[in-house]
Amino acid sequence: MSLQDYLALMGPEPDRHIAYGPAPSQFVELFQPAGDGPFPVVVLIHGGCWTVEFGGIAQMRNMAGALKAQGIAVWNVEYRRHDEAGGGYPGTYQDIATAVDRLKAEAPAHRLDIGRIVAVGHSAGGHLAQWAASRHRLPSWSPAWTPDPLPLPTVISLGGLADLRHQAALIQSSCERSTTQLAGTPTAARPDVFADTSPAELLPAGVRTILIHGEYDVVSPPSTGTAYAARAQVAGDQAEVIVLPRASHYDEVAATSPAWAIVGREIRRALDMLK
Repeated sequence: MSLQDYLALMGPEPDRHIAYGPAPSQFVELFQPAGDGPFPVVVLIHGGCWTVEFGGIAQMRNMAGALKAQGIAVWNVEYRRHDEAGGGYPGTYQDIATAVDRLKAEAPAHRLDIGRIVAVGHSAGGHLAQWAASRHRLPSWSPAWTPDPLPLPTVISLGGLADLRHQAALIQSSCERSTTQLAGTPTAARPDVFADTSPAELLPAGVRTILIHGEYDVVSPPSTGTAYAARAQVAGDQAEVIVLPRASHYDEVAATSPAWAIVGREIRRALDMLK
């Protein structure tokens, strides 16, 4: 699939639109399956190079619709990106934290089983999904720190870019994003801008990470996942890499792609739905 194929992805409208802040991009889409539940939950975080230019939440409805049809609820997260008012550091991270934690309040009314939950993120959203699963490790001085964050024991990163320090050159070449745009500028109180923005700096997080990359992904090639998994394993965390045969950076999130058989299986496995 090409970028244009990805931008053309479509899916059903959500069952609920839930605002978690006053900004236009501070909302979540809930896809709720038919039946009584309780339903396992996928926290879905779109990519787009941290910018408004390359689509986002609408394209994730393709996956969300397929998951809903399998009895899985989807918490499809929108957030302020670096080129939106209030986005970047720390606003983007605060949005992700607030949106994820909102699940705790909404779960009873919508019959969501947050004890069976997995975070799934694509590209820039892979970074943010891995960050969300690791944020219990944030230093308390971080403006994105919150008490008692919702536990996300497993995270599936689809073509993610989650080591902001060591992948800075790749992020610049793939997305034309700089460290300053994603992590802010150093200050005397915060000399290391990666300490509260890069999941790789929050290891070990006690999280199982599945890093899935397309064989032909040039935005975040398989070597990116391999390097992150090695670092996580050395720190003592569980991490594995899966390469999707003949797939690009965009097949990773398309329920119409042959790659979906593998991606969907890993999501169901994380939710303990495979027999």
